[in-house]
Amino acid sequence: MTISKTDKMIAEKDGAIGWITFNNPERRNAVSMAMWEALTDIVRDYVQDSAIRVIVLKGAGGKAFVSGADISEFEEKRSSPETTRIYNQASGKANDELTRAGKPTIAMIRGYCIGGGVSVALSCDMRIAADDAKFGVPAARLGLGYEAKGVRKLMNVVGPAFAKEIFFTARQFTAQEALAMGLINRMVPEAQLEAYVRDYADSIAANAPLTVASIKTIVAELSKDESARDMALCQQVVDRCFNSEDYVEGRTAFMAKRKPVFRGR
Repeated sequence: MTISKTDKMIAEKDGAIGWITFNNPERRNAVSMAMWEALTDIVRDYVQDSAIRVIVLKGAGGKAFVSGADISEFEEKRSSPETTRIYNQASGKANDELTRAGKPTIAMIRGYCIGGGVSVALSCDMRIAADDAKFGVPAARLGLGYEAKGVRKLMNVVGPAFAKEIFFTARQFTAQEALAMGLINRMVPEAQLEAYVRDYADSIAANAPLTVASIKTIVAELSKDESARDMALCQQVVDRCFNSEDYVEGRTAFMAKRKPVFRGR
């Protein structure tokens, strides 16, 4: 089965890891409308595949993760209020799909991560970057308005002061600065990045999927305004863990001093 409808997005299943590659290196992996739509399809497929336990996103070519939206198609795709609305719906849908995915998502960032690339990275649960990575949101240099949803997503990760600095200056930040702001979780030497991320993903994949998914759900709910939180859902995902076969397996393996084999049920 072909998941992606464009060769600009590559889906690869490798054991418990579902890899997603932005494959537009000649434009530093700038994302087109077709790529946004393909990203939605790939994430949905990985979420439904019980063999996939961790989703990793990366950019092709070694020069960029994602450098933003593909401006070359703006004349056609974002030249009127209606076409802009349709385009924003496609990009928003892809980012929402990533955010809501019931499995851990990791952005593996090498090179440029700019504009829409930062949005994609923030839609992931974790961001692991090479020490040569560059980050920036140049909206203020383009006269763009940035919706509250996107601003909040950044603010929830780096806090209000750094969110303002990122938007006000519109400059590029180094990986070291991104780490200090909390924009990325880890900074790794460029040559070691993929091996590090693979090991990280494998270690997560070996843990109990229901527990991992429950934490993702609870953190998402606690990040909402208090009046919008579904605390009953939070309790449901906790109860599901305690009622699972994996909980029995975890206890049994601990007592037997062996590595547990979790099945996500």
